[in-house]
Amino acid sequence: MTSTRCAACKYFRRRCRPDCIFAPYFPADNPQRFACVHKIYGASNIGKMLEELPVELRVDAMESLYYEAKCRIQDPVYGCAGIVSLLHQELHSAQSQLAKVQAEIAFLDATNVALAKPTSSADASLVQENGIDQGLDDQFNMWFY
Repeated sequence: MTSTRCAACKYFRRRCRPDCIFAPYFPADNPQRFACVHKIYGASNIGKMLEELPVELRVDAMESLYYEAKCRIQDPVYGCAGIVSLLHQELHSAQSQLAKVQAEIAFLDATNVALAKPTSSADASLVQENGIDQGLDDQFNMWFY
């Protein structure tokens, strides 16, 4: 027999058996954890879930049940679904902001390429034929503007 009762046995004011199914997942030092899960799911349902699960999955299952119960108590209407919906909206907003920034970067890159682009081959051939370059097409030559 354990020296201290688990949170579930304390809640029900009963002796904690050595093979108590709740003891590993609801320690005595955290009674609000069991109270929260019990309020939403009920002790009988929690016990049934624990018995049906393989031992290696029980810890994760109890963590999930606790998180879901806590969310349901904080938000009785939506629970975890409200948090998922909020995170989905934030993700969508971030993706649209990213798309806008990427479009702006692409526009600025295209503008910089157009500004830095040397004269076209047709213009260069005219300069070579005439031998005269007036510099009027040079966008970096500011005397004309």
